[in-house]
Amino acid sequence: MATVDYFQRKLDDKRRLTIPPELRDKFASGAVVTRGFGKYLHLYPLDVWNNLVEPRLAGDILDERIADLNVRFRMGKMEQAPDGKQGRITLEQHLLDYANIEREIVAVGVGNYWRIMSPQEAQKTS
Repeated sequence: MATVDYFQRKLDDKRRLTIPPELRDKFASGAVVTRGFGKYLHLYPLDVWNNLVEPRLAGDILDERIADLNVRFRMGKMEQAPDGKQGRITLEQHLLDYANIEREIVAVGVGNYWRIMSPQEAQKTS
């Protein structure tokens, strides 16, 4: 199966993002969307979130850096299983507002997750 490191999509009128067919197996158990480090979103397969992100967020209870990461990633975090037929997830409006995403998105693979951003934000990073 082909590797997908980049894709572009238009959200439909219900704010649904269609995950490319080549990636749907990775999201079969679910998807987690959070705020990113900048004005973009992170899209994680549920197993990546549970096995790689959650343990890192559990860190030292007195570590302010870990606390700040928890606030960033948990504020507005959404977890959802893609619909069976078309592999779509609905992005919550407050997350789209945070990332200045209107309808078009650019997604870039960053290791085990994807950065979802507006085309304007993508141009800033290229």
